[in-house]
Amino acid sequence: MERFMEKYVDNLPPMDLMRSEKMTFVQLIIPVESAHRAISYLGELGLLQFRDLNSDKSPFQRTFVNQVKRCGEMSRKLRFFKEQINKAGLLSSVHPVSGPDIELEELEIQLAEHEHELIEMNSNSEKLQQTYNELLEFRMVLQKAAGFLVSSNGHAVSEETELSENVYSNNNFAETASLLEQDLRPGPSNQSGLRFISGIICKSKVLRFERMLFRATRGNMLFNQAPADEEIMDPVTAEMVEKTIFVVFFSGEQARTKILKICEAFGANCYPVPEDLTKQRQIIREVLSRLSELEATLDAGIRHRNKALTSIGFHLTKWMNMVRREKAVYDTLNMLNFDVTKKCLVGEGWCPIFAKAQIQEVLQRATFDSNSQVGVIFHVMDSVELPPTYVRTNCFTNAFQEIVDAYGVARYQEANPAVYTCVTFPFLFAVMFGDWGHGICLLLGALVLIARERKLSSQKLGSFMEMLFGGRYVLLLMSLFSIYCGLIYNEFFSVPFHIFGGSAYRCRDTTCGDAHSAGLVKFRDPYPFGVDPSWRGSRSELPFLNSLKMKLSILLGVAQMNLGIILSYFNARFFGSSLDIRYQFVPQMIFLNSLFGYLSLLIIIKWCTGSQADLYHVMIYMFLSPTDDLRENQLFWGQRPLQILLLLLALIAVPWMLFPKPFILKKLHTERFQGRTYGMLGTSEMDLEVEPDSARDHHEEFNFSEIFVHQMIHSIEFVLGAVSNTASYLRLWALSLAHSELSTVFYEKVLLLAWGLCIGSSLDK
Repeated sequence: MERFMEKYVDNLPPMDLMRSEKMTFVQLIIPVESAHRAISYLGELGLLQFRDLNSDKSPFQRTFVNQVKRCGEMSRKLRFFKEQINKAGLLSSVHPVSGPDIELEELEIQLAEHEHELIEMNSNSEKLQQTYNELLEFRMVLQKAAGFLVSSNGHAVSEETELSENVYSNNNFAETASLLEQDLRPGPSNQSGLRFISGIICKSKVLRFERMLFRATRGNMLFNQAPADEEIMDPVTAEMVEKTIFVVFFSGEQARTKILKICEAFGANCYPVPEDLTKQRQIIREVLSRLSELEATLDAGIRHRNKALTSIGFHLTKWMNMVRREKAVYDTLNMLNFDVTKKCLVGEGWCPIFAKAQIQEVLQRATFDSNSQVGVIFHVMDSVELPPTYVRTNCFTNAFQEIVDAYGVARYQEANPAVYTCVTFPFLFAVMFGDWGHGICLLLGALVLIARERKLSSQKLGSFMEMLFGGRYVLLLMSLFSIYCGLIYNEFFSVPFHIFGGSAYRCRDTTCGDAHSAGLVKFRDPYPFGVDPSWRGSRSELPFLNSLKMKLSILLGVAQMNLGIILSYFNARFFGSSLDIRYQFVPQMIFLNSLFGYLSLLIIIKWCTGSQADLYHVMIYMFLSPTDDLRENQLFWGQRPLQILLLLLALIAVPWMLFPKPFILKKLHTERFQGRTYGMLGTSEMDLEVEPDSARDHHEEFNFSEIFVHQMIHSIEFVLGAVSNTASYLRLWALSLAHSELSTVFYEKVLLLAWGLCIGSSLDK
């Protein structure tokens, strides 16, 4: 079998798309004066991956650490600008503004000036807002205090007052009277021993505040409160806060001190309220006048601040891209080393072989643009490291490659599964989503995304729309395959159509007028393409479609699993590993096809012959009783001996995968390093550990137990995976059935029912 595969595979044309690009290890010697421009141009090209030559150094020990810090600081300022723009409800320009490029030092100065200006404006705005809030609270306290403070003449005074300026006492009044009696006793309040504090506090703190006052004064106080008419904006968080106005009546200097400290602890603001009505009106007029002035000042400040933020927003995207690019350049420069003369930077990295000419052209342009007298030296080197995997993609294959890379990136020069995923992924979706009506809707959406590709690619999309736009070509293929599978299933929003001619079935007799209640008989050749529309609505619709879709799922699953094993053969052939071909590929093909390949063969034979054999019974008793007579479940002559042979082959394939490879690897390793322990005679000054040609550098310890355990895990995983993966492909059948039945329910119970109600109501009218 191996010779057969070699004979035909060697004659196949080369498939560049099947494998990752061939990589080469290169070294760059860049003069210092052109290093920044060369790295910037290489970054725009994106075809060179540098290797970190300073991995033993911390980030703070690198050469260009100060430049990286500067870029990080500028990034912080740009994030601050973006937060301020979003907080102000403005929109920054998505498209970078075209204009002359500026140097990094000039941008740093501009950002520092803008940040200083914004911080100063924010500080002034917070101070003005704080003053405005205090005046607004003072006005509400003056207006609400009239309900709590009543003079002897029946005049109302403002509500909340500051403790230090609103203490009224009368030494002539008897201090033995209770607070309530003092409050109700006629006469002016300034002639009594009663004092009060008025202020404003957050609504959420009122209950705790009152409880604390009651405990601190031992109940010798009277607490009155009223909700504020307006919400107050917090200048720090810019949130509207509900507040409550309070007045606390008490007696005594000691109680005054306690209440003042409690107000300070709870963040309550206390304001002075005069008892005289004339003074109260005069203060209210002054407060209203200052409030109007502050409102005008705040509006002017907000307009000036928004104007500055709008000006910054026009250049924000350009600045962010520039700083991000500069930081990436200096991060890359930190991966390079200085040579002994300190005049050149030495870098190493990987690049595709096809990109060498482009890289050299870019380096020449960087040398010319930087007016350097010495060009960049670019030469290829040998390396024992495994190169990185690089796969060229375009707008069509990029989405499929990302799907494959999400599960794992192939090793260097391994077969790339994304080539086959471009077809298998959308087709397996279509098997589940087989409805050409739904497929047309999906096709229209994909065509809209593709038609507006240039416009949408330059816009900032949401997470969901960005995902749809990135997979627009995946949606296109999924919709086309859905239309194809929908024609196979003969479903258009769950409704069958006679697209390819008349049905092959008709009613049993002339009295049969409804396919839902009577059986059908076949009277002509089969329906030329897809499922016959007469199956829809018949009594055997669900068993027939269930059997069809379930068997199709098994056939597709076995075919795709065989494709995966065949790819492993191409990998083994490419890397010249005959062990993998003989002791992995061959037994895996035998095991998979002895069981599930045989099941696929039985399905096809049953379709071709129209047999009534039970395939469940055949496969189960192939293991339980392989020698029993099959009777009515026999599909072809010699089936029982063939099943016994296939079962024996499957049993032999398991130890074939498990045992030979580890022992052969151990034997090859022993033969390879036999006699290598003898080295050249050296003096005491020689160090064999660092001698480049000594056997110690090339001799690797062979851990047989680790190799055997790895092979055992791989074999068990394949055996169990062959069973579980075949069962997993039945999800194609399950989801296809669910999609079909849900579409049928929607059509019959929603559309037809609503249409019948509309027709009935129109007839009644």
